[in-house]
Amino acid sequence: MTAWFRELPPAGGPSAAGPSAVMSWTGGSRAGGPRTGGPSAVEPRTGGSSVAGGGRDSRTTPRDATTGLRLYCFPHAGGSAGAFTPLARALAAGRREGPRVTVSVAAAQYPGRQDRYRERPWEDIGAIADVLAAEIRARDERPYALFGHSMGAVVAYETARRLQRSPGPGPARLFVSGRDSPSAGPVATDHVPDDEALLAHIRRLGGTGSRVLDDPELVAMALPALRADYRALRSYVWASGEPLDCPLTVLVGDADPLVTDAGAAAWRGLSASTTTVRLLPGGHFYLDDCARQVAQLVRDALPTPV
Repeated sequence: MTAWFRELPPAGGPSAAGPSAVMSWTGGSRAGGPRTGGPSAVEPRTGGSSVAGGGRDSRTTPRDATTGLRLYCFPHAGGSAGAFTPLARALAAGRREGPRVTVSVAAAQYPGRQDRYRERPWEDIGAIADVLAAEIRARDERPYALFGHSMGAVVAYETARRLQRSPGPGPARLFVSGRDSPSAGPVATDHVPDDEALLAHIRRLGGTGSRVLDDPELVAMALPALRADYRALRSYVWASGEPLDCPLTVLVGDADPLVTDAGAAAWRGLSASTTTVRLLPGGHFYLDDCARQVAQLVRDALPTPV
């Protein structure tokens, strides 16, 4: 069985080329002024990043013996495991700054991109979460946390629900970024009627990934994964159930056009534990410019392993 998670190199390390570069949309803020208000619990802004780049198959790369906690990351629609490489490097750099929790990163590689480019992309978020939860459980690592951005926030949330229902420890914390709570209802921008509308939507989000859309050959390579991911989002229906028992951190770019104040606040209803909403400078891909801030936030929010 193909392993889905990829170990991300803390510094240097290999990066993928070709189709992988297309599969990780990066960068940019919405034109116009930033969000000035927000949920009442929004805290002072503090901020990962998204670049193409491969990781190593977690089956063949052992976890560093000095690692205290594993952060499992889930990329955005059209994104790849390499989107979290800058965050992995920022977390590794933080190890030298003082006696803080040591965090290593493994990111999900969905079918249809980077080293899985020839596989057919999946179109069912529940099925994706089933496989990822089973792999996390089989790795039997503790403690661990989950971090999902945009579509990945929904995948991470559904993965956490499955882990909570199965025997074994649940995540120490769930980080959800760049996405309204699934309990807030369907997201209008998920409903793109055709390829032209889908590509226009990606362009509006901006960043280095959107510049790839000027190359027809690269667009042709990117579209299968993008189509599949947006079909998965459109077909996903949130089902109410037992709230998570782990704490939640909600991360929002202050100029993100895809996240509403009410949608960010609604994540509070999905956990019986504490929920913190953090506002960060930038648009939907605020992670591009805020890897160090987000790494610090992650380290501060996670428990120190014993």
